[in-house]
Amino acid sequence: MGEEVRRPSFGTALATFLCIIAILIVGIFLLDVGMHVLLIVGMVVTCLVAKVVGFNWKEIQEAMGQGVFRAMIGFFIFVLIGMIIGSWIESGTVPALIYYGLDLLSPRWFLPAGLIICSITALTTGTSWGTAGTVGVALMGIGVGMGIPAPIVAGMVLSGAFFGDKMSPVSDTVNLSAISAEAGLYENIGAMMYTAIPAYIIAFVMYMFVGFRYAGGVIDTQQIAIIQDTIASQFNISIWLLLPMIILFTLSVLRVPAVPSMIAGVFAGSIVSMIFQGSSLSEVLTAINTGFSSDTGVQAVDALLNRGGIQSMMYTFSLAFIALSLGGILDELHFLEVLVEKIISRVKRAATLVTVTILSSFGANAAMGEGYLSIILNGRLYGRAFDEKGLERRMLSRCLGEGTVCTVGLVPWTTAGAFMAGALGVPTLQYAPYAFLNIINPIISIVLSYMGIFILWRKNGKNGQQ
Repeated sequence: MGEEVRRPSFGTALATFLCIIAILIVGIFLLDVGMHVLLIVGMVVTCLVAKVVGFNWKEIQEAMGQGVFRAMIGFFIFVLIGMIIGSWIESGTVPALIYYGLDLLSPRWFLPAGLIICSITALTTGTSWGTAGTVGVALMGIGVGMGIPAPIVAGMVLSGAFFGDKMSPVSDTVNLSAISAEAGLYENIGAMMYTAIPAYIIAFVMYMFVGFRYAGGVIDTQQIAIIQDTIASQFNISIWLLLPMIILFTLSVLRVPAVPSMIAGVFAGSIVSMIFQGSSLSEVLTAINTGFSSDTGVQAVDALLNRGGIQSMMYTFSLAFIALSLGGILDELHFLEVLVEKIISRVKRAATLVTVTILSSFGANAAMGEGYLSIILNGRLYGRAFDEKGLERRMLSRCLGEGTVCTVGLVPWTTAGAFMAGALGVPTLQYAPYAFLNIINPIISIVLSYMGIFILWRKNGKNGQQ
């Protein structure tokens, strides 16, 4: 049977895709069921449709395997992320960054300084949720105590947390974007800098001017002192604790591949743990495997420190494994190709493709309520379209970050939006207008694309299609 016969029709492909979306929406919002089992249900439906179209089980199985195979290095990087976070907390690297960061606060510069603190925390831990739920909560109390409206402070926390998350080599969303777009990890981060850095500068200046209106406030130094004293009682704080972070980012700047760079980061964290914190080899290896364990009695500090380790990444690991298996079926058996052909047939410019990808990612956030799935599905959906336009795959991964990561916390019914609202105590729609970076970054990307700026063409790309 020829391939043309076994190619699903547009109606079949669309119905299959909408069925998967419906399963996720009903399961997540009405039945409160975990995403893993919902994806399995979606996969079963897709397999049945593929059988009806004419594919045999061997072809379906090989398609699933191909979807996973392309992400094998990414799966190992997931493991390394957990190892780095565990070793960096055990070494005191992450706690030292929080400790020194809190010294930057002053009434006049509270908002821009808070932006930097949240950015650094998320950059080193790779988690926007952890940053908002710990440092963000502390900054909320401090900012509101100074007379700054809670929605403004919450918006600042989101901007810093999601910027750091989006740019961190130890972030699961960054790695998912790279995996889904079939781009390199550091190539992905480098591509995002073109638009994220200008957006960050604009957001910083905006927070600076907004903050000047509240320059007469007084900082609650007692709350800062409690956090710093608790950290200092747990760790021997010194500037040397920043060595693992410096080593990792130096290697990334030198374009050393992600895996050896991250292994070096784990090794450096382990050595620093034993030298400066007096950790035993057993304690270091335990932190790498199951994460750091802390019981200081101070909730904000414990919530930040009790994380990391290989086991902490198994939720994301298994979710990505199932989603990529499903993505392999949709991709290899031409379901996505048939869908995209209709969309791409109307797209004549690279800038329009960028816009469609970003808006589609945002729409998937709103439809499915989950950023992980949006990244994976949109990465699979538009990969070939970027190839046909002569664009680098890291351009796609950049769009996934801008359309998904930047906007997921701005939608009230997404998991991220609900978490941020609950953790910070501010309704999503109240803080959303003040999350300047999250709003500005996607807009800058679209505008610059239509201006022909920072479009990443392949060396043999179609440079005339701007």
